[in-house]
Amino acid sequence: MELIKPSDPEYFEQNSYELYDRHKYKVVFKDGKTIIVDDYEHLRLLWFQGIRNWEGAVVEVIDTKTDSKGFGCHK
Repeated sequence: MELIKPSDPEYFEQNSYELYDRHKYKVVFKDGKTIIVDDYEHLRLLWFQGIRNWEGAVVEVIDTKTDSKGFGCHK
């Protein structure tokens, strides 16, 4: 398999090296308690340390960008 060359129009180069995470993450437990996490890596750490094993725990993605319509279809 040959790699895409920089001259190819499909070649993608990172255009920003700044940190990016416009989301916060809310962990909701079965008993109604919640934890809000500011970045994905912190969420992953908590999830794999044990939350994934707790029955009924779910993660909600909170879009912190106020003018965003989020995901899905919008009219």
